[in-house]
Amino acid sequence: MGQFTTALITSGSLLAVILATDSGNRRITPLRIAAPTLVAVLVIGVCVHSFPTAGNDTSLHLAGIGAGGICGLVAGSLLSAHRDPAGDIRSTGGPGHAAVWVLLLGAQILFAYGCEHWFGARMTRFTTDYQLSGSEVLVSSLALTSLSMVLARTAVLLSRLRAVRAATAPATDVPDTDPPAPGRNGGRPDGGARRTANSARATGGE
Repeated sequence: MGQFTTALITSGSLLAVILATDSGNRRITPLRIAAPTLVAVLVIGVCVHSFPTAGNDTSLHLAGIGAGGICGLVAGSLLSAHRDPAGDIRSTGGPGHAAVWVLLLGAQILFAYGCEHWFGARMTRFTTDYQLSGSEVLVSSLALTSLSMVLARTAVLLSRLRAVRAATAPATDVPDTDPPAPGRNGGRPDGGARRTANSARATGGE
C-alpha cells in the first residue's frame, strides 16, 4: 500500500469520525470519547505494517508524536463544554473546530501525495541524508502523528467533562457547630433542666 493511499485511508477515516462525533452540540459519553481512538488504532493496525527503528527513524517517530500532540491540543481547545437543563454534559464544536481538523489531516494527505508525485526525488535524498528508512518511516510517522492528535483530543474532552462536573456539583451542607445562645439563666446550659426538676418537685409536694 502506497504512502498516499495509507494517508488517505488513515487521515480520511479519522477526519470523518471526529467530525461526526464532535461537530455541533453533542452529549459527552464514554463511547463518543473513545470512538476516534478506537478507529485510529484499527485503521493504523490495518494500513501500517512496520515501524522502522534503524538510523534516525525513532527520532522522526518521536517528532511526529510530539507535533501530533500539540496539534491535537490546539484542535481540542476549540471544544467548549456545558451542562444542559436536563443534566447532561455536552460539548460544542463549531466551524473553527472542524476547519482545524480538516486543515491538519488534509495537510497529511497532501504531503503524502506530494511525496509520491511532486517531490519524490527530494524526499528520497532527504531520507538518505538523514539516515531514514525511506517511505516506510514516513508512512509510520504520519500514522503516529494522527494517533497522537486523536489521543490529545481525547485528553482535552476528558478534562472538559471533569471541569463541568466539578463546577456544577451540588454544594455539601455544612452542619451548624455554633454553641447554643445563652438563656435567661445567665448562660448556664442546664438552667432549663433545673427549672423542670424544681417544677416536678413542687407538683409532687402539693
